[in-house]
Amino acid sequence: MSILESVVIGAGQAGLSTSYHLARLGIEHVVLDADAEAGGAWRHRWDALTMQDVHGVAELPGAVPPPRNTARANTAVPAYFAEYERVHALPIVRPVRVDQVTDDDGILVVHAGDRSWRTRTVVNATGTWSQPFMPHYPGMETFLGEQLHTVDYPGAEHFRGKRVLVVGGGASAVQFLGALAPITDTLWVTRREPVWLTSDFTPEAGAAAVALVEQRVAQGLPPQSVVSVTGLALRAQEREAERRGAYATRRPLFSRIEPDGVRWADGAFEPVDVILWATGFRPAISHLAPLHLRSEAGGIQLDRHGRGTTAVRDPRVQLVGYGPSASTIGANRAGRTAARGVQRRLAMSGELQQAEPMVGTRQATSLR
Repeated sequence: MSILESVVIGAGQAGLSTSYHLARLGIEHVVLDADAEAGGAWRHRWDALTMQDVHGVAELPGAVPPPRNTARANTAVPAYFAEYERVHALPIVRPVRVDQVTDDDGILVVHAGDRSWRTRTVVNATGTWSQPFMPHYPGMETFLGEQLHTVDYPGAEHFRGKRVLVVGGGASAVQFLGALAPITDTLWVTRREPVWLTSDFTPEAGAAAVALVEQRVAQGLPPQSVVSVTGLALRAQEREAERRGAYATRRPLFSRIEPDGVRWADGAFEPVDVILWATGFRPAISHLAPLHLRSEAGGIQLDRHGRGTTAVRDPRVQLVGYGPSASTIGANRAGRTAARGVQRRLAMSGELQQAEPMVGTRQATSLR
C-alpha cells in the first residue's frame, strides 16, 4: 500500500480549504468525507437559516463567495461546496466514515471499516455537528413528551400547538424561539444570563472572539465555541417573537424534569410538551484517541499559542474546525495554516516531494 503525504478527514468548509491549499503546494492527499454528498453539516441545517444569517461560510479560497441573500443555507451551501469541489478537482472520497487513526511504526493509518489509508500526516476537519451535547438532568428519562436536540429540529410547524421549553443561550436557541413564538407557546431557559450584541458584528469583533478561544486552546483546555463569546443578535425574522415577549423573560435552569414538565428550584412546576435542547456540540475527535493527543487539562493543545493548527503532542496531526476554527469565522484561515503545517512537517522529516500543483487549483474561480 502506497503512503500518502496527507489525509484530510472531513469535507466541510475547513476541509475544503485545507485540500485547496494542499493541492496548491503539490502535496499528495485525499479527503475522506462521511456524507454521501457535498455540504457537510450545512445539509442538515433547518430551513429558516438563510445565507444572510451566516458569517463567512462561503469564504473559500480561490473562489468568489455567493451573495448573502434569503436563499436557504441548507441548499445554497451544499450546492456551492459541490461546485467548488468540481471546479478545483479536489480529491474527495465519499462516503467514508473514519473509525480511528493509529500509528504503525511512524506511519499514520486511517481506518474506515474494512478500508484504510497510510499517510505521513493527518488533517482532522470533522467539526462538531456529529457530536451533539445534551446535558443530563435528574428525571429526564421520565419525561413523557418529546426531547429534541438542535440536530433533530424538524421545523417550526412540528411544534404548532405544543408548549415548548427551549434550553440554551446561543444563536440556535434565539433562532428557534424566533420561529416558534409566533405559532405556539414558548419558554426560554439558560444557564447564564444571555449576552446581547450591542453593536454590528464586524471583522474586528470576530477576531476578538477567536482570540478568546485561542487562549483556551493554547493551555490545552477544551475549547469553547466562537459563537459563545460573540454575543446574541436578533434577525429581522425574529422581531415578531420579540414583540410577543419570547426573549423578555428568561428563566434559570430547572432543578429536575418530571413526566409532564419541569420543576423549578423554588418548587414550582411548569407543564411543557416539548424540551428542545439547543445546548451545543463537542468536537468530533474520538477517532483520534489512539494517538493520545489530549493534555492533562482535557483538550488538545495547539501550537503558536493556540493560533496554529498543529497538535503539540504529535506534529503529524493538524486540527481545523477545532477551537478557534470551529466556526465560519476561522475555518478558511485554518485550512491554509494546516496545509503549511503539513508542508513544514514533511520538509522537517525529509519526506516532502517537490511536485506541480494539482490540476484544478491554478487560478481563482467565480462560483455562482
